Amino acid sequence: MAFLEISGLRKRFGAVEILKGIDLELEKGGFLVLVGPSGCGKSTLLNTIAGLEAISSGEILVDGRAIGDLHPSKRDIAMVFQSYALYPNMTVAGNMSFGMEMRGVPADERKEAIDKVAKVLQISHLLDRKPSQLSGGQRQRVAMGRALVRDPKLFLFDEPLSNLDAKLRVDMRVEIKRLHQATGTTIVYVTHDQIEAMTLATKIAVMRDGEVQQFGSPAEIYNNPTNMFVADFMGSPAMNLLSAMVQQNDTGLQVVLDRPGMQPLRLPVAPGKEALGQHVGREVVFGIRPEALTDPDGSDRNARTLVEGECLIDVVEPAGSDTFAVTKLGTKHAVARLRADARIHAGQTARLAFNLDKAVFFDPASQLRIA
Repeated sequence: MAFLEISGLRKRFGAVEILKGIDLELEKGGFLVLVGPSGCGKSTLLNTIAGLEAISSGEILVDGRAIGDLHPSKRDIAMVFQSYALYPNMTVAGNMSFGMEMRGVPADERKEAIDKVAKVLQISHLLDRKPSQLSGGQRQRVAMGRALVRDPKLFLFDEPLSNLDAKLRVDMRVEIKRLHQATGTTIVYVTHDQIEAMTLATKIAVMRDGEVQQFGSPAEIYNNPTNMFVADFMGSPAMNLLSAMVQQNDTGLQVVLDRPGMQPLRLPVAPGKEALGQHVGREVVFGIRPEALTDPDGSDRNARTLVEGECLIDVVEPAGSDTFAVTKLGTKHAVARLRADARIHAGQTARLAFNLDKAVFFDPASQLRIA
C-alpha cells in the first residue's frame, strides 16, 4: 500500500473546476514533485493535502488514514512556505520551538529536537539570531527546521526556493536533496522549475490545466514523454519537436525532414518503433533531445541506430561545459548539444550525429505519443 494515496480528487471554486480528477501514489520515504506552468493547479493540490483548501470530491489517504475531512492540525503534516513565514520578533530557536510549545512538548524535549535538527541543517550557530539578521538561504533553512522538529508523517514544500537567487537556489537544492537522503522523510514538493523536479524527485507529476499529464520517475518522464506538452516542458534546452513525413522504403521505415536550400534529411526509424508503420505517408512530429543530436565525436557509441548528416548551422552558443548549435530541420529550428571544444561555425555546414534510439514520435493532431 502506498503511503500517500490521492484518488479522484476534484476541487471547484464555484463553477470553475481547478483540479479535474487527480490520481497519485507515493511510497513512504518518497519525494514527489508537482511541476507545471503557473496556474496548472499544483499549489491548489498541495493546499488540499495540507487541509488549507477543502476538497470537492475524491479521497486523500496518508499511511492508510483518510484525511480529506480532517482539520489541518489533525493531519500530522508540516508545510514549508515560499515566503518562509517566520516570526520576526522571535529568535531562530524560538521560531523552531513555537509549534512544539503550543502542543505542550516539554522544554528538554524541545531543546533536544532543535539541537538535532539544527545540526542536520547546519544552523546551530544561528539559534540566537532574529530572522532579520539572516540571509535568504538561512531563513529557508530555519523554515525547514521548524517543519522538521515536528517529525510529521508528511512534509509539504510550496516553491521554497523561488525567492532565492540562481546560485543559492542550486546550493539549497543540494541541501534539500541531502536532507531527504539523511532523514528518509516523505515529501511533496511544488515547483515550476523542471530542473528542480528532475534533480530532487523520486516521482514527478507533470500538471497542466488541473490534470496530471504524466506521472512517473524522472527518467520515465524525461526519456518517454506521453505527449508533446511533457516532452516540451521537461528538459533544458527543451526537446526538439520537428515536422517530418513517414515513408517506407526497401530497408524499412524512415522519416524525412525538409531543409531550406538542402536536400531533405532521411533518417531510418530505430527498432521498436513499429507503431509508426500506421502513419506511412502522413506527417508526424519527430522528437529528439539536444544531447541525442551532437557532433560525431561526442555521440553515444553504444547507440544501435546512429546516423550522421550534414546540417547548415544558423547560430552557435558557447556555454562553457557545452556548445549549442542551432540548425533548421522540418521548418523549425533544432538545438544540438555539442562538446565544449567542438569546431563549428555559424553559416557553415557541419556533420551532426542523430541518436535515433532516443527519438520519439507524436501525432500532430492529438499531440499524443505514437512510438
